[in-house]
Amino acid sequence: MEQYGYGRWDLVAINIVMFSAFLMLLPFRRRIEKRSTGIYLAFITSVFAEMYGFPLTIYFLTWYIGYQNPLTHESGHLLYPVIAMSGFGTIGHAVTDIMVGIGVLLVIVGWREIHESGDRVFSKGLYSCVRHPQYLGILLITLGLLIQWITIPTLLMWPILGFAYYRLAKQEEREMERRFGGEYAAYRRRVPMFIPFSFRRRLNPSRSYLSFPDAFSDATLDCGM
Repeated sequence: MEQYGYGRWDLVAINIVMFSAFLMLLPFRRRIEKRSTGIYLAFITSVFAEMYGFPLTIYFLTWYIGYQNPLTHESGHLLYPVIAMSGFGTIGHAVTDIMVGIGVLLVIVGWREIHESGDRVFSKGLYSCVRHPQYLGILLITLGLLIQWITIPTLLMWPILGFAYYRLAKQEEREMERRFGGEYAAYRRRVPMFIPFSFRRRLNPSRSYLSFPDAFSDATLDCGM
C-alpha cells in the first residue's frame, strides 16, 4: 500500500513520538492527569496510524455501507468527497497547520512562563489572557489534527479529550483556590479559562460585561487591550 501513502509505519512512529513529547511539558501527578494523558496518546496514535499506516475507517465504511472512493492517500479522510468537491483541501490544511502551530507555541511558552513564576499566582504573559494556555494548546493541536484527518475513532475521541482537560483544569483550580485563597479567586474572576476574549455591551451608563459560560470563560478579559 506504500504507493498510496500507507504502510509508512516509520512516519507513524516519528509523528507519535514528536507529538507525545509535549506531554513532558504538562503536569503528570494525579490519576485524572494520567487519564487525560492516556486519551491524548490514544488520539495521536489513532490519527497517525490511519494517516500513514492503514486507513481502517475507509475499509470499515467500504465493508459496512459500500462506501466507494478511488484508493488514494487523500481518500483516507472521512470527508474527502466533500473536501474534494468544495476545493477546501489546500486552504483547510493551511488553517489547521496554523492551529497546530499555535497550539505547540501555547504548550511551550506556557510551560516556560509557569516554571519561571515561582510559588505564586502567575498572571502575566499568556496567563493574563487565559488561565490554562497549555491545555488550550493541547486542544488546538488535537482539533487541528482532527480536521486534517477525520476518522471514526478520532471523531469519537476528541469530545472525550476536551472534557477530560476541562475536568483537569477545574480540579487544578480548586487546588489553587485552597492554596492561594482570595488571590487566585480574584484571578479566576478576571481571566477566562480557555477563550481569550469576551462579549461586551453597555447595559447602562456604567460598563457591564457578558462572558462565555464557565466551560470557556467565567470572567471578563482585557488581555492587554
